[in-house]
Amino acid sequence: MNALRNKVQLIENLGMDPEIKALENGKKFAKVSMATSETYKNQKGERIIETQWHNLIAWGKTADIIEKFCKKGSEIAIEGKLINRNYVDKEGIKRYITEIEVNELLLLEHKK
Repeated sequence: MNALRNKVQLIENLGMDPEIKALENGKKFAKVSMATSETYKNQKGERIIETQWHNLIAWGKTADIIEKFCKKGSEIAIEGKLINRNYVDKEGIKRYITEIEVNELLLLEHKK
């Protein structure tokens, strides 16, 4: 039951080409964004589409797969956990960011 406490599952398209970094210890890191959209009708009967953007990060072999097979527009399914962190920017302002650390990845589009 502990695995259900912080679990995120998303299926959608990537909004950007992955940003890949190789760290000094040889480990790879991937950063990419994913959009999810929800459609509903408002009180006037108008169709409304709301899009939310999610920051994804991945390490090691998962980052390798993202680097080799993913690009902007790729449809993927991910499973991971929410990570909240903060940092101080160049102007000295404390910034907060929420990311999804990807543990599982499934490529959904077929090769052409």
